[in-house]
Amino acid sequence: MKILTRYVLREFLVPLIYCLTGFFSIYVMFDLFGSFSRLMSSDLTFAETLTYFCGYLAPYVHYIIPAALMLATLYTMWSFCRHSEITAMRASGVSFVAIVKPLLAVAATMAVVVAWVNESYVPAKAHWAAQMKRNSFDRETLERGDNVVFRNAREFRTWNIDEVLDDDATRLKNVRITIDRPNGGARMCTVDADAAEYLDGEWWLSGLNIQHYDATGREMASPSPESDALSLKCFPEFSEMPRDFLMQNRPWRFNSVVDRLRYMRTHPEMTEHSRREYTYDTWAQIMSPLACIIITLFAIPAGIASGRQSVFKGILGALGMYFSFYGLTIACMVVAKNGWCDPVFGAVLPDAVFLALGIYSFVKQR
Repeated sequence: MKILTRYVLREFLVPLIYCLTGFFSIYVMFDLFGSFSRLMSSDLTFAETLTYFCGYLAPYVHYIIPAALMLATLYTMWSFCRHSEITAMRASGVSFVAIVKPLLAVAATMAVVVAWVNESYVPAKAHWAAQMKRNSFDRETLERGDNVVFRNAREFRTWNIDEVLDDDATRLKNVRITIDRPNGGARMCTVDADAAEYLDGEWWLSGLNIQHYDATGREMASPSPESDALSLKCFPEFSEMPRDFLMQNRPWRFNSVVDRLRYMRTHPEMTEHSRREYTYDTWAQIMSPLACIIITLFAIPAGIASGRQSVFKGILGALGMYFSFYGLTIACMVVAKNGWCDPVFGAVLPDAVFLALGIYSFVKQR
């Protein structure tokens, strides 16, 4: 790594860490005002308490990190201009792109972090933190998702689950699966099982009681009595996955993009209004990490303006772009969810517009 790159990184990472620490601390303090007494009276370990706060903060990461990047970029570029360091670097033959490349690299890394948090951390830990807070931090009464009813309309199956035995829903207790006929008529078969376990991508059911029905819905003898008499049986035709059952009792905002796409694919019976809302939310989550790069792009020239011309001009310009970006995002959300434009277009438009503006400002500054 070049000396210049290390220097720019050090000058940028220090205010970035300060900003991140400050923003996260504000959110933690805000939560403590309402839950401190209950948290202190609970029997949570230090690790569980730390996990709770990480889960509580996870849904806000895609707002906090872009804001921190903006402030850190403004301060770094203002400092470079105030001490004429950019002029010295350019006079030494260093291009403007080489100077700000470390800032853009950090912004891209933060975008990856935001994407990882949204996809991997929020679905499990954020939902767990919300449940813990709702249950006054009592682990014993924390529900994993019992009494689940999942309807796979695409394959005409309905699962009724009395109890989920583990956090990833791979072990179930007291399961009843109703299989309907494809033409929408009467049910074709019911499978009652004392237990179900998901192994190597397939469902294994034990303690079975399988009942078949004719086209009129009346009970009939099994066409395969020897197979149905088994106490343990594999059902490779069941395409449902454990994550499908977890999503049933999980608020929509805690689902990953993969889970949301699968949910919409397995629920063709959704209303047009619901599908429009879910489609917008899914694409908005896909685009959210891009805000880290967009905001850094327009904060770089704003920071230079604050050092060369006026501090207030640069800061106000950056804040104006920042709030305009999220203001347009909210406006597009309202328009898209009310059916006045395509939900995918509404989710992509703010990022496309401000990415173009950021690139234009960056190129113009060069």
